[in-house]
Amino acid sequence: MRPSGRELNQMREVSIETNVTKHAEGSCFIKMGDTHVLCTASLEDRVPPFIRGTGLGWVTAEYGMLPRSTSSRMRREATSGKQGGRTVEIQRLIGRSLRAGVDRVALDERQITVDCDVLQADGGTRCASITGGWVALKLAVNQLLKQGAIKTDPLTSPVAAISCGIYAGQPVLDLDYPEDSEAGVDGNFIMLGNGQMIEVQMSAEGATYSRDQMDQLVDLAELGVGQLVAKQLAAVS
Repeated sequence: MRPSGRELNQMREVSIETNVTKHAEGSCFIKMGDTHVLCTASLEDRVPPFIRGTGLGWVTAEYGMLPRSTSSRMRREATSGKQGGRTVEIQRLIGRSLRAGVDRVALDERQITVDCDVLQADGGTRCASITGGWVALKLAVNQLLKQGAIKTDPLTSPVAAISCGIYAGQPVLDLDYPEDSEAGVDGNFIMLGNGQMIEVQMSAEGATYSRDQMDQLVDLAELGVGQLVAKQLAAVS
């Protein structure tokens, strides 16, 4: 039995509320159980110097956790003058995951920055950020299409992410914190809407895993991503 009482292949309740901020071109508030993330997308008519003049657009991301997103207060990274290694790793993951579903030629030379701020954490914050980040990105792109700034939708596919792992010897979908902290194997699966893989992060936390177990986790991830994509498309329709 999972601590939450969920079935092995059952996700936490997911909700996505859109247009939650006044100024951002795209925004959403995603809840995956008790993990809550605010995602905003901001348009800029510029690109980083390394792609200037190429005709390509750019999508990047920033990620952060509020001080009381966790059970005890976290120190703001700004007070230490630098971001932690975990923060840098996660925001790079979010950026490259979202770019996998973007036709950068169709975006033209403009940048969209997706900011993901964790208000409350209970496991899977990077997955919620990627899933909600795509919704905010899509809403910002819709603004460009409505204005006639671009002719075709540069988003080629939804991008969503889910965690899976081996908890108490069983493969489970969508780990919350109690499971994540005790899982023998922990993985994050980022996929396109058609099931194509973007990135898989898997590690043995306390036990090794077999090829068969990995295949079971991939099957669970496909199930979870399919459900998330349906939520995403409903949110932006």
